[in-house]
Amino acid sequence: MSLGEDTASDRAKRLAGEVGDAVRPVAAAARDQVIPPGQDDPARIVLFRRVLLSPSRGSRRRTTIRRMSAAPDEAAAAAGVGDAAEVDAFAARIFQQVLDGMEALAVYVGDRLGLYRVLASGDALSIDEFARRTGMHPRYAREWLEQQAVSGILTAQDDGDVVRFRLPGAHAEVLADERSLAYTSPAARMLVAAASRLPELLEAYRGGGGVSWEQFGADARDAQGDMNRPWFERALGAALAGVPAVHEVLSRAGARLADVGCGHGWSTIALARAYPGAEVLGVDVDAPSLQAARLHAAGMPAVSFRLAAGEDLADLAGTRQNGRLDAAFIFEALHDMPDPVGVLRAIRDAVKDDGVVVVMDEAVADRFAPDGDEIDRIMYAYSLFICLPDSMSTPESVATGTVMRPATLDAYARAAGFSGTEVLPIDGFAAFRFYRLLV
Repeated sequence: MSLGEDTASDRAKRLAGEVGDAVRPVAAAARDQVIPPGQDDPARIVLFRRVLLSPSRGSRRRTTIRRMSAAPDEAAAAAGVGDAAEVDAFAARIFQQVLDGMEALAVYVGDRLGLYRVLASGDALSIDEFARRTGMHPRYAREWLEQQAVSGILTAQDDGDVVRFRLPGAHAEVLADERSLAYTSPAARMLVAAASRLPELLEAYRGGGGVSWEQFGADARDAQGDMNRPWFERALGAALAGVPAVHEVLSRAGARLADVGCGHGWSTIALARAYPGAEVLGVDVDAPSLQAARLHAAGMPAVSFRLAAGEDLADLAGTRQNGRLDAAFIFEALHDMPDPVGVLRAIRDAVKDDGVVVVMDEAVADRFAPDGDEIDRIMYAYSLFICLPDSMSTPESVATGTVMRPATLDAYARAAGFSGTEVLPIDGFAAFRFYRLLV
């Protein structure tokens, strides 16, 4: 190596200096102003281009690509190096996904600290006013508010001496109205629940095993309950009433119903409210979920909960003493169960031949396709990080995963003694599909 040649260390130091020179004026400007959402900040764009898309780095990369593409070496050709436009486009996509993830974490902060509930008043608040109302440290309050503004979640109005931040009404419904069908902020809790268990997940991916629902903790548990609550409270009764074959059974005098995998109990409560003449039993294996369910159902004598697995339903429901059940439901839980056939077989034994068995699960496509839609994409993500590890935390699990195709459920039902399944005419119920299991 000649004395005039750069070492790797020299190049790294020079690049760090260039980045520092670009960052310092932008950081200084950021301390004095807030750029409203939708407006381009030239300094910020220059910084992005210098750090991520600098001509010098891009030229070196493209020269390398051309050289590799032109080389006769078959191993280099087999490396599958893309052209510059493809590389840049995919790099931009990955950057956007990382950005979306980081912004979702900021939504988690606003959700868990109650910041959106404070802003849902509609008041335009200064940083100091916001800090006082929320109890948040003023410096962190400023950073979070500004981050939310540049993300397009809050609006920012510069009154000259002070900047005021406001949460638009439509955004408030999504982020803070727990009774709205659009309530979505709890989804960020599921992301954090998964991220918090990544060391255990990585170990499971390598060697098998899993991470239990209990290990995912309150974030996963509360996210599941809070996301589904408005749909159960506001839409479940009408959805079931719209299917005469189901509605007639549930309307029987003294009907006995079971909700297997009831979680926080919102589905159990919704059934009892929609059919006040019925007695409803909620069953789940997660003790903290049932503790919450009992609080939610306080003052409802027709609702009860038991800590047990679905395989024990016949004994739990007292079918030997009180007769078989009129109906049983599994709402978004069968794909998590390590032995879905065993649970369905227990339900088949516990429910009357003229009763109904309904399974609500994810409305995924009928079969795998690499160009799957957003429902398949989010369900695969939930499966990889939450549902499949939860199921596989039980030895000898069948490991269904969140993406339970209709044919898979039909096969489980037939193995459990049912004659098949049919999709019920319930459309537009979040991202769910309702199945009736046929005797």
